[in-house]
Amino acid sequence: MEKILIIDDDESIRESLVTLLRRWKYFAIPAENGIQGIELALSENPDLIISDIRMPKMSGLEVLDELHRLKLSIHLIIITAHDDMSTTIQAIQKGAYDFVEKPIETERLRISIQRALENKRLSETIKVISSNTEVNVENTIIGKTEKMKEIFKKIGSVSDNRVTVLIRGESGTGKELVAKAIHYGGVTRNFPFVAINCTAITESLLESELFGHVKGAFTGSVKNKKGKFELADRGTIFLDEISEMSFNLQAKLLRVLQEREFESVGGNDTIPVRARIIAATNNNLEKLVEEKKFREDLYFRLNVVNFELPPLRERREDIPLLINHFVRKINLELHKSVMKVPDEVIKYLQEYSWTGNVRELENLLMQAIVLTKGDMLLMENILVKKQEDTGHRPEDVLLSLEQIERQHIEKVLNYFKWDKTRSAESLGISLPTLYSKIKNFKIENDF
Repeated sequence: MEKILIIDDDESIRESLVTLLRRWKYFAIPAENGIQGIELALSENPDLIISDIRMPKMSGLEVLDELHRLKLSIHLIIITAHDDMSTTIQAIQKGAYDFVEKPIETERLRISIQRALENKRLSETIKVISSNTEVNVENTIIGKTEKMKEIFKKIGSVSDNRVTVLIRGESGTGKELVAKAIHYGGVTRNFPFVAINCTAITESLLESELFGHVKGAFTGSVKNKKGKFELADRGTIFLDEISEMSFNLQAKLLRVLQEREFESVGGNDTIPVRARIIAATNNNLEKLVEEKKFREDLYFRLNVVNFELPPLRERREDIPLLINHFVRKINLELHKSVMKVPDEVIKYLQEYSWTGNVRELENLLMQAIVLTKGDMLLMENILVKKQEDTGHRPEDVLLSLEQIERQHIEKVLNYFKWDKTRSAESLGISLPTLYSKIKNFKIENDF
């Protein structure tokens, strides 16, 4: 019989709860204040605690603090008044499993108790996630598949020289992480890593951002400004979404690669380029070259060493490793203590399509951990619906990848009522990339 400790200074509520719990076949232990409740928690080791939030001597919040101090991992359900929402929020932030409002609805309480005890039973069977590996730049690329092992080998080969690198892969596959691994893993590690997204800035501003400008070069240029190439010094300049760069800027970038020098906007002095150049794209550059949308000579200059990053759906066996890594990382960032992930959650995430790849997985886990009460990540906090493997119409099966991507983006936009920021986060892509895809796919706003 499972033991439930009741802490409440109101004798009538305390006795009513004891009677109710015994009727539900639980062993009820009453405590008339928080101090007595903590003593009973230590001596009786209950499976669950139900506590009022406002009590003399020791409040429900102080009970929570003391449980944490004593390292007693016992779920606690808070009983709160309707007008006590701010304190309730504090209780949830401090780790309370759930709260039940006064006057208490017995069915609401029964369900909350059942879920808390089921969570405890499941938690006792789940392996704890290791927390002894430091989260840092060097170990953020996670994988054990052959494709990832080849990428690790290639990173090792290019990091000790300043050869130009082109990284290709779908949005969210970790292109910038690979660029940083190359930068911090070799000869450039003691110099700046400077990143710029070519889709996030207009053409005129992008030129100034890349090459800098002199005072008076254009309206608003009131002083000299160094560009990214100059700021990178002997380090790395990372040009993300290189395929979005205009033809005019492509020509200027080509000269930089050929001559290893440039002039700032409005300037006459030649500035040497000493930085390594790493470019990245999620588009098919060969196709863009054929369509005369990307310079062929620039393509060959960039494509000295080529990285092809696999989408997450092609390395599903890496997902448990990624889950372990991101849970530890997010715990540190959010000051959470989620240490257990059930096998059913891991299996579910392994079978998901992951349009947004690793970035989408990290975003989803962050959402889930924010919603998690206690130390275990539950299926109910995974805010995605797995696509069914059966029941497809023939015409759906024959859709191109572009058509599937368009449909998915449209569904996400409609789900969030065209809130583009939330949609981009859910898709695991940047806001400029989402704007670009809406334009390219001609997706119309129905709201």
